Amino acid sequence: MTHSKLEPKVLDVLQDKIQLIKTDEGAIYLVGPIRLPVNLYGETVIFQWYCWLSGCHLTENYQEIIDQLSSANLAEFQQSSVLVYGDFANADDALIRMHSICHTGDIFGSKRCDCGYQLKQSMKNILDHGTGALFYLANHEGRGIGLFSKAMAYVLQENGYDTVEANESLGFVDDSRNYGDAINVLKILRTKPVTLMTNNPKKLAAMKNAGLVLSGRESIWGDKSEFNENYLNTKIQRSGHLEEDGICPND
Repeated sequence: MTHSKLEPKVLDVLQDKIQLIKTDEGAIYLVGPIRLPVNLYGETVIFQWYCWLSGCHLTENYQEIIDQLSSANLAEFQQSSVLVYGDFANADDALIRMHSICHTGDIFGSKRCDCGYQLKQSMKNILDHGTGALFYLANHEGRGIGLFSKAMAYVLQENGYDTVEANESLGFVDDSRNYGDAINVLKILRTKPVTLMTNNPKKLAAMKNAGLVLSGRESIWGDKSEFNENYLNTKIQRSGHLEEDGICPND
């Protein structure tokens, strides 16, 4: 491929858009912000998009990272990202959502879970709030068991198992998700307190254990139907999810 002499070099373009975050295991490479117009309930909303790549290789020579992209088979692995809205770094209060990837719910619109609803509703809540961030977390499919295992768990659920029983019967724990990388990225993007949208006390604990200051929590229940009623009840009864005002969601 040839390039015009007037075109800037790739590294010159990307250099200011890449941040290195050092971790105990190596590094996180954060790319962004990138202007991303999003269709949200028929309205075009401008978010700022970041994506990150975790790895054990630590280098501040970003040309090395660029040179390895085509041979790294990154399409075979999930990468996480975050959508930022408003003045996220400086606003007094910001609303965030740590959203686990859900292929069936987020993409296909499956009614077996409430993930698709939570994804869109959290984006709408951030818009209404004025500033915030939606973290979209890879490697969290099926609470961390992966899409293929999730498909087998669904078969078990169709034969009497609840969500927890299905995961455990396949050799997994109920919830194996890790929020470490997302928290590291959050600390780079914002140092002030945040309000977390979640019903999951494990997410609250992960934030607090990482030293983050939370200004509050917002529930995000909804979209209950005959297809996901047992799933939602299992969240409360087996996984300890927090009910809103002590009422089962949408009852």
